[in-house]
Amino acid sequence: MSAKRALITGITGQDGSYLAELLLAKGYEVFGLTRRTSTPNHSRIASIVDKIHLLSGDLLDQYSLYQAIQESQPDEIYNLAAQSFVKASWEQPMFTGESTGLGVTRMLDAMRMSKPDAKFYQASSSEMFGKVIEVPQTELTPFYPRSPYGVAKVYGHWITVNYRESYNLFAVSGILFNHESPR
Repeated sequence: MSAKRALITGITGQDGSYLAELLLAKGYEVFGLTRRTSTPNHSRIASIVDKIHLLSGDLLDQYSLYQAIQESQPDEIYNLAAQSFVKASWEQPMFTGESTGLGVTRMLDAMRMSKPDAKFYQASSSEMFGKVIEVPQTELTPFYPRSPYGVAKVYGHWITVNYRESYNLFAVSGILFNHESPR
């Protein structure tokens, strides 16, 4: 039996780097999507960069996502990439909506077109709850986002539900709350 293959967006981030390490330890072949930049920052994945496959792509570029899925042929896709700073979402609301919201649609659609049997995980955020209506929040707590980032995450969350129900894809979301690490 061949190793499972995973594609991680946001692999150079805090969560992506830890997930890549975990999946490698479980015997996965790991692919990571990275944006082209003039100064790439691979510090969080420096210890594993020789054990993973880095692919160039961007949640703003539909074709690059399709190519990444074609090349990696993943069994699982973990969408952790986002413009993840609430304050920056006020300074760049359209970019936040494009990458953090519509980027989810682009990735789901690329998966639907090229690898519909893959499993998709969307990293949602407690920022979707925004103005807290009840404590603690549950999966049934209404969303009331209070920033462009929260609104974009709500979109990403619901488009994941929509693609799951409309196209019969394995597509799920996990609602992440604030978390820190040494990275």
